[in-house]
Amino acid sequence: MAWDYPHPFTLPAVPQAADIDGLNHTNNAVYVQWCEKIGWAHSEALGLGLADYQRLDRAMAIRRGEYDYLLPTILNDELTLGTWLTASDGKLTMERRFQLIRNRDQATILRGRWELVCIERSSGRARRMPPDFSQAYLAAIVRPALTEAETNSLHASNL
Repeated sequence: MAWDYPHPFTLPAVPQAADIDGLNHTNNAVYVQWCEKIGWAHSEALGLGLADYQRLDRAMAIRRGEYDYLLPTILNDELTLGTWLTASDGKLTMERRFQLIRNRDQATILRGRWELVCIERSSGRARRMPPDFSQAYLAAIVRPALTEAETNSLHASNL
């Protein structure tokens, strides 16, 4: 699959009858729910689940969400949703990206981006990431794959 970033964390998705709206395609709100589902699954795979958030009195909260709906999907389309952590200031904020691909033609259906901020759960105030967050999340940050031209340019500059 033509992923925007290398090594995505992925989950399959298939629109069901309840996901289809009056325009006969997957309702946009369903994509947002899928992004939330994969965001949690990725966090849990990195070793931080809701119980850890409760124990540490910290959480990564969505400050801003952006979704680009590029193509529609229909009932029973087989899809693959990928996510990555792509940036962080190392203290308070992170960025999570999403890409939804239709399996049959490899078309990108959706791209999304969340700006996340670390908060203290008990007060809702922004707080520095605890060491558990830094160790799990910062180690998982990926950068965009280099294009062939960028790779060639980097190689030439190292000669």
